[in-house]
Amino acid sequence: MSQNVYNNWHRVSKLFQPLNIPQKNAPVVKTEFSKSYKHMIDTGIISKCNTGMYALLPLGYRILEKLTSIIDNELLKIDAQKILLPALSSQKLWKKTNRFEEAGRELFTLCDKHDTSYVLSPTHEETITDVISKVGPISPKTLPLRLYQISSKWRDEMKPRLGFMRSREFIMKDLYTFDIGSTQALETYKIVNHAYDNIFNKIGIQYKKAIGSVGMIGGTVSHEYHYITEIGEDVVLSCLQCNYHINKNATDESTCPSCKNAFSESTTAEIGHTFFLGTKYSETLKALYKENHTTAPLSMGCYGIGMTRLIASAAEVLSTEQELRWPIALAPYTVCVIPPKKNSKEDVASQYNEKICELLSQSNIDFIIDDRTHLTIGQRFIYSRKCGFPYVIVIGKLALNSDPLFELHDINNSTHNDVGLETLFDFFNQTINQQKISNRATV
Repeated sequence: MSQNVYNNWHRVSKLFQPLNIPQKNAPVVKTEFSKSYKHMIDTGIISKCNTGMYALLPLGYRILEKLTSIIDNELLKIDAQKILLPALSSQKLWKKTNRFEEAGRELFTLCDKHDTSYVLSPTHEETITDVISKVGPISPKTLPLRLYQISSKWRDEMKPRLGFMRSREFIMKDLYTFDIGSTQALETYKIVNHAYDNIFNKIGIQYKKAIGSVGMIGGTVSHEYHYITEIGEDVVLSCLQCNYHINKNATDESTCPSCKNAFSESTTAEIGHTFFLGTKYSETLKALYKENHTTAPLSMGCYGIGMTRLIASAAEVLSTEQELRWPIALAPYTVCVIPPKKNSKEDVASQYNEKICELLSQSNIDFIIDDRTHLTIGQRFIYSRKCGFPYVIVIGKLALNSDPLFELHDINNSTHNDVGLETLFDFFNQTINQQKISNRATV
């Protein structure tokens, strides 16, 4: 394959990916040790900048973009509009809602040259409510209003650990809704929760949806989304008979309230949270609607998904001790193509490199080609497994047959088949794309 053709594809040789090969006797930092943290550092998905703060490198950012796309598509269906709020919030707003004292030392605070005090926002209920308040009383014709953002948030964790599982800077999707009265707001709450169900179903990792505590956010109704993982900090109580789930910190019950069966316990990591707020913020900050010459506080909801925490949790749930694993929906590349080693016996099979890459492009499959042909196929295969690419296509000795075959490895399921070009095309054009179409279907 010519260099000009290579330039059309994503290539491992051009990827900024500082690989970390741990020394045999290197000390383990126990406060940050987990499969997800270790693998994402070692394979150049993330890079540590400061305690509890990480850079998302090219492969990591691709994962974030895929997650963002899933969320954008689902929220578009419920008429949510994307915005971006400032990182700094006025301390005055936080004091008005009494959250400044409640959040305490977890808040990053600062003052500008005019001695105006700010909070580096861990969440934006005050800011978005203030934005709506300054617009003036809202006309019912513009409601319901659903506004969301995906942005960095900050929390001054006492003991940051496990990479993105408990970090000081993190990326979160936060959605804020405004309605007339609790009846309409609770209907919006159901609609958004259904969109959340669709989002997590598209990602494809088993999750638990549990009744949660409202905590510092407040409100009267709350649900949480969890992945089951031993490094999580939550415990979800479940009744398998009733399909009832509740966070242990939200109940004193030891049996299911519906059937009185004993709960089973799961250690989990929270990745999403929804709240029905009512008028907690709108009444205090004067976010109002006007109807028939009367004004009243808007009824609100807020809905979060921890983007970077979800990425780390997904890696933790699926990965082995030796290798990363990603769900197909989030993998930085769905396929890694490994051509023959240069000047090897198989090098003549390089004529198929371009055909396979074009086939993947026609099937709308994102892929990367490991063009480091000075390395053996085995070395590059180990690399592709460690990075967690779900599928690997090896152009090896079987491609020299009169009827050429190629190794198709399904890494997540630990299987492989030797297939021809037509079978390869059918697999990616039908099997994988059908899976994507199925994920797009409404749950």
